[in-house]
Amino acid sequence: MRTFIVEDSPVILENLVSALEELTPARVVGTAADEVNAVNWLIDESNSCDLVILDIFLKNGSGLGVLKALTQARVPGKWVVLTNYATPDMREKCCALGAHQVFDKSNELDEMLNYCKRVASGSSDTLPAYFS
Repeated sequence: MRTFIVEDSPVILENLVSALEELTPARVVGTAADEVNAVNWLIDESNSCDLVILDIFLKNGSGLGVLKALTQARVPGKWVVLTNYATPDMREKCCALGAHQVFDKSNELDEMLNYCKRVASGSSDTLPAYFS
């Protein structure tokens, strides 16, 4: 499962890549630390991925801007938000912008990894959160 990660913390990015590649069938094919580079990579038709994992707060731009761009460009795949700011309002906003799931970095990492396994297996229980 080709995965692209949008995360501005080098430590979190390194740990996330390790966890994904060791515990799920994910292979990280690209990363970005800001909105512009993420959007440019994701809308470039020469690139492709099955899963996008993104944070909300970035050094430049935001994950919300990335979600808007993904929706406008109709980029295929699953889009997952992994954030420390997974409030009910933020979850709703992310899902309204097209996120399939929203996970809290501090206490839902196992759930996110399990979701990634289900996506890789083609499981039908990976519908967007607002349909769950």
